[in-house]
Amino acid sequence: MKITCPKGQLLTAISHIQGAVSPRTTLPILTNVLLEADKEILTLTATDLDIGVQYRVPVTVSAPGATTLPARRLFGIIKELPEDIVEIEVSPNNVAVITCGSAYFKVVGLGREEFPRLPEFPDTKSFELPQELLREMINKTSYAMCRDESRYVLNGTYLIAKSGKVIMVSTDGRRLAFIEKHIDLPKSIDMEAIIPAKAVQELTKLLETEGTVNVALTKNQIAFRLPNCILISRLIEGTFPNYKQVIPKELEQKISLKKDELLSAVKRATLITNERSNSIKLNMGSGRLVISANTPDVGESRESINIPYKGKEIEIAFNPLFVIDVLRNLEDQEIILEITDGVNPGIIRSGPEFLYVIMPMRLS
Repeated sequence: MKITCPKGQLLTAISHIQGAVSPRTTLPILTNVLLEADKEILTLTATDLDIGVQYRVPVTVSAPGATTLPARRLFGIIKELPEDIVEIEVSPNNVAVITCGSAYFKVVGLGREEFPRLPEFPDTKSFELPQELLREMINKTSYAMCRDESRYVLNGTYLIAKSGKVIMVSTDGRRLAFIEKHIDLPKSIDMEAIIPAKAVQELTKLLETEGTVNVALTKNQIAFRLPNCILISRLIEGTFPNYKQVIPKELEQKISLKKDELLSAVKRATLITNERSNSIKLNMGSGRLVISANTPDVGESRESINIPYKGKEIEIAFNPLFVIDVLRNLEDQEIILEITDGVNPGIIRSGPEFLYVIMPMRLS
């Protein structure tokens, strides 16, 4: 195998498959990346057996072939090379010689025979949607995924595609992020899947602002096919909680707020919190919203925002990080805060498609 390629193109390809490389494994082959050169295309593949990423980059192929090389070492070498044409030549015993300008490296690899093949999705029902739309849905929900591994079924994002709608939901039990998009789906599409957090994070790195992504599903795996790459992931087995039961039907008070104004005030209040006392109070009264924090042995803060509100006075406490998470992932400047009292969940809405349910904290 022998190829040449500009350093920048090769570095982009390797960086996109890095996340699928297994950092710790009893199978040495899984720490390698598979390189396959044929017909002026270099295909790079990495997998940890839970997710796999395959990326294609145009190159000049002088001799077709395949090998596997240590992924982290290869990335480090390519990253530090000068901005020039990189040549990779691999001998039959899987020793790769990498040259660029006057730089020279020899790297010992392994044969491709033991490298796991990515599953195929022949004749699988699939649908397409804009990459930018999928990226938006992930950005607006993925931060609410549960990090507690004991709650396995919540360690991912719930994806639903049917009846002309694509829905994405994430929750950790204390907050829930929901987004719904209406798109032109084939009538045969009726999909539900819980996508693991790692796959969601790696997919975000691959999605661009233009073009479409094809989504295909089998019983226990999902594939996201983009023009120059594909990500395949195992699904989380189990039943996602009934998110519709979590969303309050009708809350008494609806308050219009400016997103950036609220975000800045909450960030400032957070400076007075700590791990043991991690809450802020929101006090709604006639024409104003007061954001405050009071932490023993630390101090207190208070700030008010003018709001178009004439309802009853309500005080509620939230984890400020949960409020910051949602606000910094919204584009619309106008948001709606819906609450009833200080003990029931509140809702933050942005437009007709997105809502965020947040549980209150105990008022001290």
